Amino acid sequence: MSNLDNRTITIERTFNAPLALVWEAWTQPEHIASWWAPNGAKLDIVEHNFTVGGKWKFSMPMPNGNQFISEGIYTEIVAQEKIVFTADFKPMTENVEIHVLFKADGDKTNFTFHCVHETEEYCRQQEKMGIYNGWGSAFDRLETFINS
Repeated sequence: MSNLDNRTITIERTFNAPLALVWEAWTQPEHIASWWAPNGAKLDIVEHNFTVGGKWKFSMPMPNGNQFISEGIYTEIVAQEKIVFTADFKPMTENVEIHVLFKADGDKTNFTFHCVHETEEYCRQQEKMGIYNGWGSAFDRLETFINS
């Protein structure tokens, strides 16, 4: 097993919004649908059981008529602090674990996103595929959503 740091992609942001608002945007299905997908894309929340052991499944219609499915299981939830879940973004990314950390900073929220891959090689491959841009654009949408 390779070192965790070598197989983890980390994105850090400070959102110009209070922690409670950022948390709600991450945990309420009607809010998730507004920012999780790339710009201009529609997201359908198929399942969202926000409890430890609960499943989540999102579907995004693709231009070719297929559905892009994202799904996983929530494995740890600490209110307004941490969400950990497994994730498959088929066919691009499979069997990763996402750790989302939230920390209040006055009226702002410090946010850390870790995507843990099975191997260092898989992590490098995901970097080349544009994981930073993909999640970065979703977090840009999240910033716009929570400030609108």
